[in-house]
Parts: sequence; C-alpha cells; structure tokens
Amino acid sequence: MRKALLWSGIGFGGLCAFMALLVIGVFAAAGGGGAGGTGGGRLAQNSVPADYEPLVSRWGNLCPELSPALLAAQLQQESGWQPTAQSHARAQGIAQFIPETWASYGVDGNGDGRVDVWDPEDAIPSAATYNCAMAQYVRDVPGDPVDNMLASYNAGPYAVIQYGGIPPYAETQHYVRTIRAMEESFAAPMTEERLPPSEAAAGAVHFAQSHLGTPYLWGGDGTPEDDGRFDCSGLTRAAFEAVGIELPRVANDQWHSGPHPSRDELLPGDLVFFATDLTDSRSINHVGIYVGGGHMINAPYTGAVIRFDPIDSPDYFGATRPVAA
Repeated sequence: MRKALLWSGIGFGGLCAFMALLVIGVFAAAGGGGAGGTGGGRLAQNSVPADYEPLVSRWGNLCPELSPALLAAQLQQESGWQPTAQSHARAQGIAQFIPETWASYGVDGNGDGRVDVWDPEDAIPSAATYNCAMAQYVRDVPGDPVDNMLASYNAGPYAVIQYGGIPPYAETQHYVRTIRAMEESFAAPMTEERLPPSEAAAGAVHFAQSHLGTPYLWGGDGTPEDDGRFDCSGLTRAAFEAVGIELPRVANDQWHSGPHPSRDELLPGDLVFFATDLTDSRSINHVGIYVGGGHMINAPYTGAVIRFDPIDSPDYFGATRPVAA
C-alpha cells in the first residue's frame, strides 16, 4: 500500500476518452517483442540489496557457468536475502548451507579469520565457490551446464550424475526453473534497444482498465469471495494471469518477474513499483500497470478505487517488464 496520489484536472468524459486512447494505442502498437538477454556480468540497478551488490558482482563471475544475475537469483530463491534464514532441513544463512556442506565449502570471504555461515561476506563467496565446484563435478553430464550446476547445488552432484541431468525431484526441478526464470530480472540489459509492446502487455492493460472504479480491498484477488475487488499486487497478478503470464502474489516479489526498463524506456504493460527505500527492492510496497503518458492504472489503498495515477513521485522505485517463465 502507498500514500494517495491525487488525480486532478480531468473530468469523467475526459477520463474515458483518455482511457480509450491509451488502450487503442497499446493494441495498435502490439507486436512480437520480448525481453532481452541476461546481460552477462552486470547487475541491473537496484536489483540487489545495496549491501550485497559488490559481493554478488565480484563473486558472480567466478566461473563461466555463473553470472552475477544468476547468483543473485539463487540467493533470492534460497533466502530472500535474509542472512539469518534457517530451514527445517538445517540449511543456514543467506545461501542456505547445511552444516556438513559448509564444513567442506565455506570460505573466509572477508579475510577476518573466521568462516561464518551467518555472515554474508563469507556465505556469498562460498555460494559462488560451491556453484563452481558443482559445475566441475557435473561438467560431463548431458544437458545445460548451468541447469546441472544449479541442480547439483540443490540435490547434490551425484543425483545429477545418476540421472544424467536434472533429477526427477519436484523440489529440484522447481528450484532450477525458478532461478533461471528470475535470472533475467537481475541482469543489466545487453542493449539499449527499445522493445515494442507485446499482445500480452496490451491484454494486461485492457484487463486493468476494465476494472477501473472497482473499490480497493486489502488482500483482494478479484474472486467472488472478494466481490471482484483487488489490492495493488492482486490486480497486477490477475491482469497478467489473464494473458497467460504467472506473477508472484506480492509486489516486492513481482519486481523479479522480468527485466527492468529505465524510466525513459517504459512501455504500456510494464509494472511500475514504489518503495520506502529506493536502494532496496525488499521495501517495495506498491505496484501498478504503466499505460503511457506518465500514468498507471493501480489499486491505491483502502477507501479508494482502481484508477489512473501519475507514476512520477519521490517513492518511484523502478519498473519490470514481465515475461513468461
């Protein structure tokens, strides 16, 4: 949820005309565009918590199978960047090492004389080191070497060798698929080329504009039980679900659903985000769907309705162009 942004200077008739022009324009421009590549060794701006960006950028280039974007996506999946995370399987820290694996692969990344699984300055370098060791273990296994490396991190290299690739474990298959899908959202684009809107983006905008005037509901997903009402991320999720793209439920997870166009590269259908800390994606607290002209459709807050609002405000964090996993 975010503070109100007041829409003024436009009457009901003007609003309808404005809406129609936006939607027609989006559909007219729709084409076969898509997201760009992962961008190799550079991280997208603000995609990683500022405290960890230097570590991920440095250690993400440790071996050919690894990249900063891939390492960032893996840490997001492992712990959501929480250095105190601990799982029911005894996995510990930001990179989720079990004690036995840490004993073999933990490194003193910051040179303070201690190898501490709870210290990201040790755990992030250790995650990179372990990934690259796994890549070497399974280098002769058929299939994609990056997928096999990630599967080894999750299930162990012997399972990957035994099955000749990603083992038939639901958890491991989901792990690999999720990280590879998120990888692009952490990478700086390889090109400055402006991407055309897609039919999916046009459909998402159409869905959102068809719900203009619907009252906001905290936690609302638009279901009959919610009386067709949404909160901010419920609306964006439903809009893209309507065009076959699955998004996470909450706004700060939706940030990782695709590449991040800059403010002057925004296209209709991009998700636009707002945060309390402009250096930390974990502080994102609001999302809308960009429609052009510096405006979005969004479900703002309790007591308001789904409406157009300007995106340019001090808490504007950035944008994501959702892509199908």
